[in-house]
Amino acid sequence: MKAVRDTLNKLKWCKGFDIKKAEIWYRHRGVPGDVKVLSGKDIVSIGKTFMETKTSIIPYHRVLKIIYRGKILFDRNRH
Repeated sequence: MKAVRDTLNKLKWCKGFDIKKAEIWYRHRGVPGDVKVLSGKDIVSIGKTFMETKTSIIPYHRVLKIIYRGKILFDRNRH
């Protein structure tokens, strides 16, 4: 499996993909279960070590999995 940044860039830039249809699951302390799900449509920019959303900055090491149209493209537990 590819790294988080590579996967997000593929969804954003490659023909046939749409980052808006992705779900990004990430570690977020303080919410029930410590996991939050972000829609790809909320991503503002993809940086070198983090992604920026409309409300926060999420480091890639907190991303647990990326799901696109029901298919897991990245899963930290399988990595």
